[in-house]
Amino acid sequence: MPKNGFSPEFMQELKARNDIVEIAAQYMTLDKRGYNYWACCPFHHEKTPSFSIQAAEQYYHCFGCGVSGDVVNLVMEMESLSFPDAVRYLAARAKMPMPEMNFDSERTAELKKKKDRLLKILLTSARFYLQNLYGGQAQAHMEYIEKRGLLPTTVKKFGLGASLDYDSLPSLLLDSGFTREEIEESGVCAVNPRGKLFDAQAERLIIPIINSFDEVIGFGGRILGKKTDREAKYKNTKETMLFNKRKTLYNVNLLKKYKQKNALPYVIMVEGYMDTISLYQAGFCNVVASMGTSLTQEQARMLKRYAENVLISYDGDFAGQNADLRGLEILKEENLGVKVVLLPDGEDPDDVVRKRGAAAYRECLDNALPLVDYKLHSLERGFDLASAEGKRAYARAAMSVIAQSPSAAEREDLLKTVRDKTGFTYQSLARDLEEYTAGKRAAPAAPAAPPPAARDKGDKVQKACRFLLAAVLFRQPYAERFSLREEDFQNDVHRTVVRYIGACREAGRDIRVSDLFETFGEDTAEFNAILDLNTEERLFGSGAEKYFSDCVRTVSRWRIQQKIAALTQQIGAEQDLAARRALTEELTALTGELKNYQNYRS
Repeated sequence: MPKNGFSPEFMQELKARNDIVEIAAQYMTLDKRGYNYWACCPFHHEKTPSFSIQAAEQYYHCFGCGVSGDVVNLVMEMESLSFPDAVRYLAARAKMPMPEMNFDSERTAELKKKKDRLLKILLTSARFYLQNLYGGQAQAHMEYIEKRGLLPTTVKKFGLGASLDYDSLPSLLLDSGFTREEIEESGVCAVNPRGKLFDAQAERLIIPIINSFDEVIGFGGRILGKKTDREAKYKNTKETMLFNKRKTLYNVNLLKKYKQKNALPYVIMVEGYMDTISLYQAGFCNVVASMGTSLTQEQARMLKRYAENVLISYDGDFAGQNADLRGLEILKEENLGVKVVLLPDGEDPDDVVRKRGAAAYRECLDNALPLVDYKLHSLERGFDLASAEGKRAYARAAMSVIAQSPSAAEREDLLKTVRDKTGFTYQSLARDLEEYTAGKRAAPAAPAAPPPAARDKGDKVQKACRFLLAAVLFRQPYAERFSLREEDFQNDVHRTVVRYIGACREAGRDIRVSDLFETFGEDTAEFNAILDLNTEERLFGSGAEKYFSDCVRTVSRWRIQQKIAALTQQIGAEQDLAARRALTEELTALTGELKNYQNYRS
């Protein structure tokens, strides 16, 4: 079974039942040219279509940005799903039962059964809380909802509910046939010192936390009335097998639905539930909550499935939270464009839209600052800019921020900001920045790059390997009887392709390019380079067969040279005379073999 957890037989049937052309047509306008279909790439902006869907091979490849994949990859990108979830999506579409996903099928079945039971407990609880809200006894909850200005349609959209006491929920769940262990493990109930189950969100306004599959995985509870020192204003379900705060974004379920119908240039990231709900009601549907300001890598990767840019819209005093500012670097590390929204001091997004209106918040979004600008902005709060000493200290600290920018124009603009704040001349600040960056450059240098000749040789062999693999993968007549040897390829991706082709030939089954995408996962850059060769002028042109022969010679010569180098090293280290003689004879034979290529120029 491959590393994705599904058998090759299941994956082949799944792809056979989900034609990539039919799936792609749901997301883009296709133009048929010959046997293939073309469209403007959904992953980068372009006016001339370079996104090709190979109908026979059942994969896509963009000759503009280089992305490629099979029908599962396409669904992952367009629906913002993980690999297993994309498989589930396609299996449901084809009405195929899902198989077990790992080697221990018995344990997998047990875990799935447990997960389904916990999900049922969460859903039962959510419905119970919803009934409570409209049952006539949730006056305090309704008053809070009215105070926050939430419309009935908004309350319904987010599934808000009410917990009225400590005992009703556990009684309901026990009467419904769930065990104490299941109820406690789900996180909806806890156990007091006397061993009695009680509602973990007792007497709070209930906010269901829903994943991208519209499954309730946890709850947030908002306290009503005055809180004590021992009570938190908001309380989340404890960590469970369903709910992990690090891997959760609030409102991701509605964000996914919004993306399916609308262009999504950016996602707005807020701190809390009410900010999310209030902004959504005001028309800002591309909003999620990070469930706290400490961003995680898992959340950053989830965001990247939906948009390439993120607008951070935390409270107005966020600039002073330096630890949280550092957390925003996680978003940059995932290659997300990051801007920070400036809000009036002491106000959060909910305050702005309720007090000032949606137009005022839109203006805040329009004026969002790039992350480096915001770091410089937040730096001001740590210094007294009314004093000469404070200005100098601020200017010194600003150099470390400005130096982070890779753009000369951006650095110039940031230096002008510091000039305006301090009154120092631009020239003096530029010299300070130059001295600062010079000090950074004085760090130990990286290892020198290989000589150009060595790089060229490596590139030539790599290109030859790619062409050999492409010719065999796409079943060119001149490559039909060519035997690929794993030892001729040093690149891991190349060797994987060779093993796949060998397995297909040995089993007597067709070679399908789309079979390889789940094998490589996200590491497809080198595989994409092979797919790039599937163009008429390269694989099908009049000179393709001759170039193929040239590539065979290039790779063969490289393999012999590698063996000669290894043998030479062995002979130098070998002490036994007989062994050295045997190695020398082998070296002589290889040298003679290499002479067959000495007059060859590829």
